Amino acid sequence: MQVLQVQLEVGPDPAEVGRARRWARSRLMGSGIGADEPLAETLILLISELVTNAVVHTGCPAVLRMLFGSDQSPERDTVRVEVADTSDCPPRPRHADNDETGGRGLELVDGLADRWGWEPEGEGKQIWCEIDRAAALPPATVPKQPGGLLSRPA
Repeated sequence: MQVLQVQLEVGPDPAEVGRARRWARSRLMGSGIGADEPLAETLILLISELVTNAVVHTGCPAVLRMLFGSDQSPERDTVRVEVADTSDCPPRPRHADNDETGGRGLELVDGLADRWGWEPEGEGKQIWCEIDRAAALPPATVPKQPGGLLSRPA
């Protein structure tokens, strides 16, 4: 399996979130994911949420990584986003009330990503999420088979 990894160091400043989005958008285009694809917009939103959580809730610098993996099989072509910081405090998903302006980040990640989680990394932690590109393709491109399994047209 081939994996391309790119990374960006992010300072502990909320203004860095915009810089991370711009950097990620340019890397997505360089990986063959068009800026107007729904997959790109979803990934940018996930990156924005994870980087925001890192800089706002920890006050620490962070590292944003994007990994583009492919074993030449579109069904297993996955984009992974990782945000590592030096805080050892685990993420705490919240449920925000309707009038709250924050607290929905990890709920968004949970709803948009195919998988997500966190794990210790060095003195801190890494929060990650993955999106399978085949799952992000339009339904006409990846037809469902009986039983709900996805397959490629022959």
